[in-house]
Amino acid sequence: MNAEAQHFIASVLALAPKTAAFDCDGTLWDADSGMEFFYWLLDHGLVDARTEAWARPRYQEYLAGRVDEKTMCGEMVRICRGIPTATIREASRIFFTERVEGRIFPEMLELTNRLREAGCELWAVSSSNQWLIETEAVPFGFAKDRVFAAAAEEKDGIATDRLIRVPTGPDKAAVLQAHTRVPPALAFGNSIHDVAMLDLATVRAFAINPNPDLAQIARQRHWTTYQPLGTRTSTR
Repeated sequence: MNAEAQHFIASVLALAPKTAAFDCDGTLWDADSGMEFFYWLLDHGLVDARTEAWARPRYQEYLAGRVDEKTMCGEMVRICRGIPTATIREASRIFFTERVEGRIFPEMLELTNRLREAGCELWAVSSSNQWLIETEAVPFGFAKDRVFAAAAEEKDGIATDRLIRVPTGPDKAAVLQAHTRVPPALAFGNSIHDVAMLDLATVRAFAINPNPDLAQIARQRHWTTYQPLGTRTSTR
């Protein structure tokens, strides 16, 4: 890790935060893992044929702007209906190892673990699949009960299509406000869907690997922008 990355980590640690909230896809790793896991489940036959026939064109409708973000993120979880949650978790572990682990931003991995070691309370908030994000969050030191992502109810060990939450946009801030004692001192995100969460930061907000729309907002609000080493891409 070069001097720029080390300086970034040191500058964050110097703030001595007690709490920090993080988006995941595009912020902690260079992947839209929610979308990729959606297709991985379809490609590996874990989803029934009828659901698959509906789901693939549905995502294209989303890309065309005819399905909103929150609806699509919820539907990417609801396709797991009827699958044993043990199967989903095992699929998540395999997917993470194959597709995401090698795309983790090293400085973000070091930062979260050093914050945790310093006594900082870490929270992860994502609009991707809860079962997946719980798996991906482990190396970063997030406790399972501080990971909030798009989640569906489980009944008798089987995933249902009854959604519990889909944290995107203002709902990212709302889920933190509902579960934390105080607002996060620091908040980290990469897209416009993270703005409400970033607004909660009482000490500093960080636009990490920001999409163009977030980069513009970050400049206007004087948020700190950081581009992780080795990438110039953007994801949700």
